[in-house]
Amino acid sequence: MATIATTPDNTDLKGKADRAFLGHPKGLAYLAFTEAWERFSYYGMTALVVLYMVQQLLLPGHAEHVAGMAGWRAALETLFGPLSTQALASQTFGLYAGFVYFTPLLGGIVADRWLGTRRTVIIGALLMSAGHFAMAFDRSFLVALLLLVLGSGCLKGNIAAQVGHLYPVDDVTRRTSAFTIFSTAINFGAVAGPLACGLLAQVYGWHAGFGAAGGLMLLATIIYLAGGRHLPDQRPRRRDRAPSAPLTGQERRKVGLLVLVAAITIFQSAAYYQIYNVGLVWVSAHVDLATPIGAIPVPWFNSIDAFFSIIAVPPLVWLWARQARRGREPDDVAKIGIGAALAAASAGLLMVAAMMAGAGRVNALVPFLGFASMGIAFLYGWPPLLALVSRVAPASVNATMVSAAYLTLFVANILMGWVGSWYEKMSPAAFWALDAGIAAIGALLVLLFGRRLTKALSTC
Repeated sequence: MATIATTPDNTDLKGKADRAFLGHPKGLAYLAFTEAWERFSYYGMTALVVLYMVQQLLLPGHAEHVAGMAGWRAALETLFGPLSTQALASQTFGLYAGFVYFTPLLGGIVADRWLGTRRTVIIGALLMSAGHFAMAFDRSFLVALLLLVLGSGCLKGNIAAQVGHLYPVDDVTRRTSAFTIFSTAINFGAVAGPLACGLLAQVYGWHAGFGAAGGLMLLATIIYLAGGRHLPDQRPRRRDRAPSAPLTGQERRKVGLLVLVAAITIFQSAAYYQIYNVGLVWVSAHVDLATPIGAIPVPWFNSIDAFFSIIAVPPLVWLWARQARRGREPDDVAKIGIGAALAAASAGLLMVAAMMAGAGRVNALVPFLGFASMGIAFLYGWPPLLALVSRVAPASVNATMVSAAYLTLFVANILMGWVGSWYEKMSPAAFWALDAGIAAIGALLVLLFGRRLTKALSTC
């Protein structure tokens, strides 16, 4: 079939806008499907890795065969003291998950200054493919984590940036719609990845699950390469640009206030991400997974919060619009506080269930409800933070501030891993009470200072 040549601004040679994919440029289809399969592989692997470490990799007879594990363990124990198998798994996962959100800043610098977005994304996809396949072998486990962190850094921020590059600056409506489609692809991967990889791991073994994640990451790479001619490439910036004007005093105050708000979200995020860490270990050991057709795969529980993060969007948008019409919609800082309170309540539900079960097993409906409400709490916390930063941050540092918001997830995941290492020293009820308390700190800070922060942001 004949193709239509396109210009860099996504119009054909007759000047017509490219609307071949749901009214959007063809490039969006390639980016969305690439991201869907990349997130499928990432969340599929994430749903397995803590259980894999606790139940196999770090046990005697396996840990000795992991290249570099002795040195890695010694380095962590120098910082945190002696670590049990579960504590070592928690610290390792926390550091991995944290640096996944740190390296995109470095990937952005590489793309902006040296390689451009397209080449940087390709490098990231290839590194992640190699990392997922390396995960299928015990010996290369730590190398696999390193490759995944570096690959995610090259890919994560730059592929999202390419979505924006598909549109002229003044095409606000289609740009917003495009990011909605792109986010839907992310959520699809977050739901489907744990379901597919978790089932494969339960039926055929851990390495089958990790191998599937690698195969799907390779599929994402192929899709991206196939769509290359439809994708924009932001070239490296010229180094002889005129330097930006320094921030004014008022702008510096805005930045400082935004940093304070962002810091508050760390507590909720640390509590939320615990369901990907200790949450799965607790479900495996203390939840009744039996059904008439077989046991529920534990990794499936990591699909619950993502699924509810999808289906809860329409009712939340309706609720906020209704509240806005009545002049009662919470501002962004207040929404962050509500999200923290919901996260605390979600962990509190797990605490109550663990307390009531005692030495018995908890009904699977309880973690289902707890993880689902964590997904709704996420919608009240993370999107309002990004919206606030993108709206208030000074224009000269707006993109930098939005990127820097991801550093809160870096800190939160490292905190999550550290707190998770205490799990074996506490009862499950006490641990979930601690997790609830961490989220509640964020809610309390918003209750005490939220109105003043909102007022200060609106007046500076």
